[in-house]
Amino acid sequence: MVLSTMPIGEYDRRVVILTKEQGKISAFARGARRPNSPLVGAVNPFSFGEFTLYAGRTSYTIQSASISNYFAELREDVVGAYYGFYFLEFADYYTKESNDEREMLKLLYQTMRALINPHIPDRLIRYIFELKALTINGQGPQVFQCVNCGDKDRPAVFSPAKGGLVCSECDGNVIDGMILDNSTLYSMQYIESSTIEKLYTFNVTDKVLNELGKVMERLMEVYVDKHFKSLEILETLT
Repeated sequence: MVLSTMPIGEYDRRVVILTKEQGKISAFARGARRPNSPLVGAVNPFSFGEFTLYAGRTSYTIQSASISNYFAELREDVVGAYYGFYFLEFADYYTKESNDEREMLKLLYQTMRALINPHIPDRLIRYIFELKALTINGQGPQVFQCVNCGDKDRPAVFSPAKGGLVCSECDGNVIDGMILDNSTLYSMQYIESSTIEKLYTFNVTDKVLNELGKVMERLMEVYVDKHFKSLEILETLT
C-alpha cells in the first residue's frame, strides 16, 4: 500500500510503499506526474496492489503497478480521508525497512475497508487501529490479568504507565489508575486477541467509545513519541 508520495523534479515522484516482503520501501516513480503515465493513478496514497520494482545501486524504481483497490471512496469524504491519512502516517512512523510488516499491512488494508463502511464510527475505527497497532508492535497493554501478580479475579484498575491492569492488592503505587467499564475492558480484550479480519465487526455505546478514547490517548502518550500532522488537521475538522 502506498503510504506517501512527493514530487521530485519536474515529472517524477518519490513513493513510500509498505510491502509484506520487504517492509517499508522508498522508490522512485519516473515520469509519474506526466498525464499519460501508466503510474499516474497508481502511486497515490491508499493505492493497494502489486508493484514491480527494480533495484538500482542506491534506490528502487517502480516499473509497473497493478492496483486492486484505490479506496476512491475516501476522496469523497474529507473526514474519512484524513482518518486514512492518519493511519498511513502512523504506519509510516511505526514500520521499518527490511522487516516483516505483513500484519501491519493487513491491518492497514482492513482499516481502510472499515473506513468506507458507513456502519462503523470513524472514532471507533481509530481506537481499534491504534490498539491493534500497539499490539502488533509488542506494546499492547495487559488486559487479561494483573501485570504484577497475574491475578484474574480481584478488582483492578487500568494503568497506562504500568502497561495494563493492576489488581487491588498491587495498586499501592499506581498514580494513573483508571476504573474501566466492563464493556470497555472486553472491547480491548477482543481487539488485542482477535484476528485482523474480525476486528471491525462490532460497535459500542457512546460511553464505551469515550472511555476507549481516554485510554488510547494515555497509551499513545506513553508509547508513541510523535505528533502526527494529519491528526492535527483531523481534530480541526471534527
